[in-house]
Amino acid sequence: MGLVQKIKEKKIRSAVIGLGYVGLPLAVEFAKSGVEVVGIDLDKSKVDAINRKRSYIQDVPSSEVAELVSKGLLSATTAYSALMNVDTINICVPTPLRKTKEPDISFIVKSAEQIARYLKKGQLVILESTTYPGTTEEVLLPMFEAKGLKAGRDFYLAFSPERVDPGNSRYQTKNIPKVVGGVTPACTEAARTLYELAVETVHPVSSTRVAETVKLLENTFRSVNIGLVNELALMCHKMDINVWEVIDAAKTKPFGFMPFYPGPGLGGHCIPIDPLYLSWKARVYGFEARFIELAAQINGSMPEYVVIKVADALNTHGKSIKGSHILILGVAYKKNVSDYRESPAFEVMEGLLRKGARVSYSDPYVPSFQNTHLKMKSEKLAPAALKKADAVVIITDHDDFDHELIVKNARLVVDTRNAIKARSAKVVKL
Repeated sequence: MGLVQKIKEKKIRSAVIGLGYVGLPLAVEFAKSGVEVVGIDLDKSKVDAINRKRSYIQDVPSSEVAELVSKGLLSATTAYSALMNVDTINICVPTPLRKTKEPDISFIVKSAEQIARYLKKGQLVILESTTYPGTTEEVLLPMFEAKGLKAGRDFYLAFSPERVDPGNSRYQTKNIPKVVGGVTPACTEAARTLYELAVETVHPVSSTRVAETVKLLENTFRSVNIGLVNELALMCHKMDINVWEVIDAAKTKPFGFMPFYPGPGLGGHCIPIDPLYLSWKARVYGFEARFIELAAQINGSMPEYVVIKVADALNTHGKSIKGSHILILGVAYKKNVSDYRESPAFEVMEGLLRKGARVSYSDPYVPSFQNTHLKMKSEKLAPAALKKADAVVIITDHDDFDHELIVKNARLVVDTRNAIKARSAKVVKL
């Protein structure tokens, strides 16, 4: 029986490498379709949590994990040797940037080395990690074919970009359309058939390079438009125009306009990073992606602008930033999530500290954090905490924040998200 038929009849065992915010939801959806899934992750705490029937991902209920583990449809391990007994493999590992702003695909390469070690005839391998165009064919394919196997004949290789939006209750893994591109048509067909078990809509494309570029276009589109509106916010400030009112009025146009909003900077794993994967690859071909680079510069300058905004606001109240107590509201990279990777809050906090401010924060989703430069615990957002701060800065507009309480008790509020709609002399907007 061929692999495609085995998939259709659910007579397969699947592996998902990387059990983070992409891998675990995918593994759960495959398991819910009736496929036995083993998750592989080097983080023993994640593996132990799953095997103990507990989820650590906000969008995956522990009740679902518990049910699937109890049924024998979901398990986890740190051992790559589990790949010997599976038919399909999805790679969902991180792809950060190096300090030089160049792509770091070392996690992909390490996973591929282990897959190559155990690769056998009839297996399907799908890369989901965001990367530059050409990675699947230029990096993975030679590693796998070095074993003497031929893609499209002996094994199948494809790319399908992850499209997870943490904290989005409307669109999750099952109902977000899946783009799939294989090294050969047979590879595309095998990958499409697998995803159709767990995802409502699958959209095949002609190659892995197209599929790889799709993800980069999606997030570059957002980065460039956010860069545009951030620049507009800076411009409107100079002209004493309320940029938020401008955007609200512009979005009444029913065609030809899509609202984007300014903010304190970009955060998360995707939007600050993915466009630079594309511009890096473009430079390899001698092409300068000027829009992408300019948007990255503008977006990257916003945390510094927020620091200046705070200093100016304090100055109008007769205070110096040095020695002032600044309370940051929200360090997660977006509202209503606990993920704080690449959050602009940290650059704002570090900028304030460099200028001599005393900084604390409150975030119901991030009780504590530690990064290269900072280690802090969240304060409870209470009247006392608000009253003792010289300025309160809204970085992340969590729905849990009581804006009426904030305005009532804070001496000064710098709102970078237009979270507070009511007019107040205390509130300074971005």
